[in-house]
Amino acid sequence: MDKLELLIGEKILGKFSMGGGCIADSKIIQTENGNHYFVKSYLQNRAILQCETNGLKEIKKCNEIRVPEIIAVDDEFLVLEYIDKQRPSKGFYEMFGRQFANLHKITALKHGFTENNFIGTSTQRNLPQSDSWKEFYYKNRLEYQFYLCEVNGFLGNELKQLALKMESKIDDIFDGLENVPASLLHGDLWSGNYLVSPENTPVLIDPAVYYGHREADLAMTKLFGAFNPEFYLAYNEVYPLDDGYQYRENIYKLYHILNHLNLFGYSYYSQAVSLIKYYFN
Repeated sequence: MDKLELLIGEKILGKFSMGGGCIADSKIIQTENGNHYFVKSYLQNRAILQCETNGLKEIKKCNEIRVPEIIAVDDEFLVLEYIDKQRPSKGFYEMFGRQFANLHKITALKHGFTENNFIGTSTQRNLPQSDSWKEFYYKNRLEYQFYLCEVNGFLGNELKQLALKMESKIDDIFDGLENVPASLLHGDLWSGNYLVSPENTPVLIDPAVYYGHREADLAMTKLFGAFNPEFYLAYNEVYPLDDGYQYRENIYKLYHILNHLNLFGYSYYSQAVSLIKYYFN
């Protein structure tokens, strides 16, 4: 038996590569017992596997929204329940919005998480955990990404000056959020990180879990094209958003665009600049 067969305890009859991933090597495997599993491996940074596992467990234990069952994990493979994804039908996005709002009602005492994890292949700093959302977000999200931009050679003069201005603006942007709840966040929710199950229910995948301001999760859903409007309407019925959330969307999008700049290069530079300039017009 090969290592994967030993891990799952079943003989593998077939392996089928999955396209579309830019980080993980992903396969569907079929076993002699008639089971199908989804298998991920990260050759360059195996710590991602355990962090993803811990994120899935954190969401699962809340029992608010489905994640794939974890079959097995080691330092090379993460084996998950295979979900035959479907196209959404009537009622899906309303259910999704309601369940996601209920997930955000799960809170912790501090912003952050019990470990650092990953956003893509970039380290996502969740420590030290903090009582202050403003402090946590600026230090562990924006400032760290600006640091990576400098290390990676992407911090051009314009972006550098804007980064310095942003530090002085952060108090105004986060005004009134001193006691914002630390909600359980997926951390990287876009259209590629959820599935529609055969039962027409939402399934969250590929989390970058931490506890923080729920608006950060919702802003990410709009970064590459918003979800169906029914999602947001249902969410707001269950857990109404605070005044000013639209103004704060760009500060939360900025984290992910800076991360894309660091991961994929200059094609994201102008978008990062634009998101910061929004707060100085």
